[in-house]
Amino acid sequence: MENGIESHDVAEDRLYTEDGTLNIHKNPASKKKTGRWKACRFILGNECCERLAYYGMSTNLVNYLHTRFHQSNATAANNVTTWSGTCYLTPLLGAFLADSYMGRYWTIASFSIIYVIGMTLLTFSAIAPGLKPSCDANGCHPTLGQTSVCFIGLYLIALGTGGIKPCVSSFGADQFDENDVTERKMKSSFFNWFYLVINIGSLVASSVLVWIQTNVGWGWGFGIPAVAMIIAIIFFFFGSKWYRLQLPGGSPLTRICQVIVAACRKAGKQVPDNKSLLYETADAESNIKGCRKLQHTNTLKFLDKAAIEAEPEHSTSWPNSWRLCTVTQIEELKSVIHLLPVWASLIAFATVYSQMNTMFVLQGNTMDQHIGPNFKIPSASLSLFDTLSVIFWAPIYDRIIVPSARKFTGHEQGFSQLQRIGIGLIISIISMIVAGILEVVRLHMVRRNNYYDLETVPMSIFWQVPQYFIVGAAEVFTNIGQMEFFYGQAPDAMKSLCAALSLTTTALGNYASTLLLFIVTKITTTHGRIGWIPDNLNRGHLDYFFWLLSVLSLLNFLVYLWISNRYTYKRTRH
Repeated sequence: MENGIESHDVAEDRLYTEDGTLNIHKNPASKKKTGRWKACRFILGNECCERLAYYGMSTNLVNYLHTRFHQSNATAANNVTTWSGTCYLTPLLGAFLADSYMGRYWTIASFSIIYVIGMTLLTFSAIAPGLKPSCDANGCHPTLGQTSVCFIGLYLIALGTGGIKPCVSSFGADQFDENDVTERKMKSSFFNWFYLVINIGSLVASSVLVWIQTNVGWGWGFGIPAVAMIIAIIFFFFGSKWYRLQLPGGSPLTRICQVIVAACRKAGKQVPDNKSLLYETADAESNIKGCRKLQHTNTLKFLDKAAIEAEPEHSTSWPNSWRLCTVTQIEELKSVIHLLPVWASLIAFATVYSQMNTMFVLQGNTMDQHIGPNFKIPSASLSLFDTLSVIFWAPIYDRIIVPSARKFTGHEQGFSQLQRIGIGLIISIISMIVAGILEVVRLHMVRRNNYYDLETVPMSIFWQVPQYFIVGAAEVFTNIGQMEFFYGQAPDAMKSLCAALSLTTTALGNYASTLLLFIVTKITTTHGRIGWIPDNLNRGHLDYFFWLLSVLSLLNFLVYLWISNRYTYKRTRH
């Protein structure tokens, strides 16, 4: 009889997920009725529309600021990279709210509203009388107020995207139960397809929308992305009844501070050789809501002092967390600290990637953009070849490269996440070398034919295709590997925060590009020299800038090799 009851209980347990997720009604999530690909189709649709909105507005932004707001090449490029960097910094705020209080579902929903307001304001700044800069034969003449409205719209978008970027990929991964072998394999494929739909949205943006902005008008060019963002929100809410929701685990920053304070209070105590004497809850689950227990590791031993039980604490049923922390809470902090060196080594890749929306576009502006006698392709539209590259390589990686690599490496995913990232870093170096070679050839043509004052040299812009295509290949390895790595290595109650940490590499990469461009401009324009990146690139040396990025990226890769070889992957207690 007891065995019959036990079998019934096991059968009941298998009806629900084992990772503690809930459905939208806050009941245990059904394995059959929620999650998996049935839920992810709405998340992927939402992400495709949201990325179409973002890239439709940002891809050609450097030219919008240059033409409509009369900004120089360097100023426009700096404004774009600074704003873009902010878009990847605000996710820290959104991730904190998601992990601590709101959960990923409500964070995405709330910040999407801010996003739409920003897109609407930006659209009005391009079409509304009084908000739109006046233009004549001598160019456009924006007022301070008009510039302010434009940038308020842009930074509202930056705030809105801060609640979406760190949560959507993690929310999609939440739809697969980590404790189910079949679903765990699906999760790895999810990140590939997630990045693929991002680039499908980007493809439409960099081709159709950039053409509309250049040939029809900025009002339509920004209005369509605003509508796309509204559609993204509708997509997201339609899937609500199929979603699996992770409970917010409370403030991760508070838990981190508690470990540091408790360890410092016991700085004079000795950590016992028998690590089983360190404090941990007796329950099967940890005391952090929605987080599995983590195994003790022998690194960062000073933090272990936070789990040493003193006599008064040992006799207390509910110890003060500022005096005594669990092993899981300590390992949570260790996991984040271990991620930081890998995180820092990815900033250089983000710096290279940011050149697509700045220096690649400005380089393309100096080349022949005609296809036939009548059609002219905007230089910003060349980024569609980066997108096509991702669309080409993502399924090939998932269906061909992984199974082939699995035979040689024995790894379930073909390559470990760190190996995948490293391959992408190598490919990114090649992209900068190819861009530099193209600029050398272009400048040679300028000097040989005295084309210094020509707006565009008679050299097809499609010579830029290889550098865009190679950057796309680097993305498939580095960006997707990075997303999967930070999600997989993050503690359960810090998934959004670690996803945001991953995104800040893009923010810092954009800021690093801005700083590097500022330093290069300052140094190379001293004593009356023209400099590497003047308004007339025919008289500059953009190739030197690409060589500099190549060298810095190579040095960064060597550091990354050392870091990745020393990294130990997280282990959970099942």
